Amino acid sequence: MFDPDDDLEPVGYHVYFHCVFSTKGRQPLIAPGLQHGLWVCIGGVARVHGMRTLAVGGTDNHCHILLFPPEDISVDQAVRLIKSGSAEWIREFHGKPDFDWQQGYGAFSLSRSGIPALSEAILSQAEFHRTVDCQTEFLALLRENHIEFDPTDGWE
Repeated sequence: MFDPDDDLEPVGYHVYFHCVFSTKGRQPLIAPGLQHGLWVCIGGVARVHGMRTLAVGGTDNHCHILLFPPEDISVDQAVRLIKSGSAEWIREFHGKPDFDWQQGYGAFSLSRSGIPALSEAILSQAEFHRTVDCQTEFLALLRENHIEFDPTDGWE
């Protein structure tokens, strides 16, 4: 008989997440010359904690990550580790002591078949955002994933 107090052992685990978060107040704090290094740093922070990034990109005010965390790291913990480590890197090595990420984030699961298209979209953020702002993009992601959200809430 199933006992809800017993630890469960996963038979298989293979979950990909599209994580999105912005700079505090969506301020344009990630200069183009800093972006590539930051995306590499995010991949490094993920690797140190046993996660894999399949694509990292963004613009001057937000970041997208296609993330594959191990089964023992929740998506919330994964995003916290990545945000903390990358903010520390910007503060210490790029002379931005007040840099910070927003408090929240979006995380959307996807299947393996969605990886190529999402990877391309993440790597094409600069071009995409010539016509669409960050908030519009994020609200569209929420709608596409059937997540109810008050657009006046959560935009620090």
